[in-house]
Amino acid sequence: MNRDLICIICPRGCKMSVDVPDCTLSDMGKPGCEITVVGNSCKRGEVYAISECTNPQRSITSTVRVSNRENVMVSVKTKDTVSKNKIFEVMKVIRSLSVEAPLEIGDELCDNVAGTKIIATKKVE
Repeated sequence: MNRDLICIICPRGCKMSVDVPDCTLSDMGKPGCEITVVGNSCKRGEVYAISECTNPQRSITSTVRVSNRENVMVSVKTKDTVSKNKIFEVMKVIRSLSVEAPLEIGDELCDNVAGTKIIATKKVE
């Protein structure tokens, strides 16, 4: 499989081509089953391209209702990145949350959602 990507790690925006061989996961890295990246200007671009083609990760941001304040929402995010295929699972949990003020930036609102935590990114008095 061949994929063309634009690197998002730095402002340079390298245009990369990634060749992922049709091998099983256990064979990856063995002779004939190496992922090749062309067009990156640095090692970070290569790491990003391989990750994006094998196990893409995303940070998720959203809002959660503050139950003891009228018409108030608090912005939230995942503390760590999660696998792209877990986004809907995480969003289902976020949509079900309701928290109470006061809140500080960094407060943990939910623990162990797809291996990460949901934290507040806004202070609510």
